[in-house]
Amino acid sequence: MTRRAYGVTLSVLLAVCGVGGCGTVAERRDDVRDTAAEFERALTERAYDRMCAVLAPATVEELEQTADGPCATALSEESLRPGGAVRRTDVYGNQARAVLSSDTLFLSRFTSGWKVVAAGCEPRPQEPYQCRIKGG
Repeated sequence: MTRRAYGVTLSVLLAVCGVGGCGTVAERRDDVRDTAAEFERALTERAYDRMCAVLAPATVEELEQTADGPCATALSEESLRPGGAVRRTDVYGNQARAVLSSDTLFLSRFTSGWKVVAAGCEPRPQEPYQCRIKGG
């Protein structure tokens, strides 16, 4: 996706999600921070089943298809390093970004709560983030 297309898509998401977002901005930020921290704790403890529980359904599906096996096994083979403490969260309606000490996570809000849609993400100049784990 080009940078312009990404910007247009983000603008549409902000307009649509901003109207339907539940809870205050502070509550949503706290929920995103908690989910990101839960993902990181599970990663640090190599509790791959717990990590899978925090991933978005499409992300789990992509991991399982790529690895031709269960999510937990796929994550164990990724060699994803813990990203550390959550330093900042940005919430845009039902989409969010959690910036950690050495990683960036992207999250979406589902009926069951916030889920990680992408992890192991590194910024690239003038390009979208490059993420090691992401949904299809």
